[in-house]
Amino acid sequence: QVQLVESGGGLVQAGASLRLSCAYSGRSFSTYTTGWFRQAPGKEREFVAAINWGSVTYYADSPKGRFTISRDNAKNTVYLQMNSLEPEDTAVYYCSAGQYGRVTNTETTGYDYWGQGTQVTVSS
Repeated sequence: QVQLVESGGGLVQAGASLRLSCAYSGRSFSTYTTGWFRQAPGKEREFVAAINWGSVTYYADSPKGRFTISRDNAKNTVYLQMNSLEPEDTAVYYCSAGQYGRVTNTETTGYDYWGQGTQVTVSS
């Protein structure tokens, strides 16, 4: 069984930075692709970024250049560094994991495990 716990969200002003963490517990972390998704009020959950077991990364168009996904296999943790935050980035951010998942998979159905989410609020 895999468990994911997100942390690092908060309330910031536009232009600020945040780093989200996704702590993984379970077996074979190094074989999982981890994705970050976000869901704003009244909207569907959308893909943000993903990283696979070989640290290959893939990003959605909107945060590209501002967000960076990375992983630390020694700490069983995946990070999402978010810079130059905009009010439109306000959402609950979720991390997800799928074993040997395709890093370009942007659908929620491509991931088997989900965290509880962490709120990110960006004020203008």
